[in-house]
Amino acid sequence: MIKTIEGIYQDGQIHLTELPQDVSDRSQVLITFLDPVKTDPVKLRQLIDQLVTIEGIQQGFEELNSGHTRPLGGFIQEMQQKYDISG
Repeated sequence: MIKTIEGIYQDGQIHLTELPQDVSDRSQVLITFLDPVKTDPVKLRQLIDQLVTIEGIQQGFEELNSGHTRPLGGFIQEMQQKYDISG
C-alpha cells in the first residue's frame, strides 16, 4: 500500500496535515524533504495526485490477484442504469 500525506518538519518532529487512515501501527514510511524555496505548490499537488493514482492502480491489481472481480457484462449494465445510457 502506498499512502501520501503532507506534513511539516519542525523542531525535529514531523507534523502531519492529516491523520492517515487504514495504516497499521509501526508501518514503514519513506520521508522526502522538499526545498521550500524551490517547491512549486502546483507541481507538488500534481505529484501527490500521481502517487494517489498509482496507489489506486496497485489496489486494483491486488484485488484482481486475490480474485475480487466481477463479470464485465454486469459492470456495463450497472453503469448503463446508473448513468441512463442505452446499450
